[in-house]
Amino acid sequence: MTLTTAEADRILADHFAPWVRDLGLSTVEAGEQHAVLRLPWSDRLAREGGALSGQVLMAAADTACVIALCAARGGFGPMTTVQQSTTFQRAVLARDVLVHARITRLGRRLAFLDITLLPEGTEGTRGTEGTRGTEDPAAHATAVYALG
Repeated sequence: MTLTTAEADRILADHFAPWVRDLGLSTVEAGEQHAVLRLPWSDRLAREGGALSGQVLMAAADTACVIALCAARGGFGPMTTVQQSTTFQRAVLARDVLVHARITRLGRRLAFLDITLLPEGTEGTRGTEGTRGTEDPAAHATAVYALG
């Protein structure tokens, strides 16, 4: 039960708040247990000093989780973020970011995900099904979702 990238982008357009849509996220890949979104660079999303804002990275991680869960469940359904923990590892300057969300456990009521945010050009040797290889991440997050 996966989604095409066009179906995933339609979910982004139809089910997210206008300010999230303003981030310009697009789906690169959606699979049974993962999704990869592209967060395009914009000066509007940078904080003082020119680095991409942490709030933007957290919102992109949360959004990628929703798309991964929609792909795993075959479409959009009710869900709520219960917990998200983000560790920022390095600044992103003037680069798009690839947001890799991977489901580590999908139950009937709860889902657990692992998210890696990689500045474009640092993907290294990405493995199969959204797993990571030898990259230099900008941030790493984990999330828990309650499913309706």
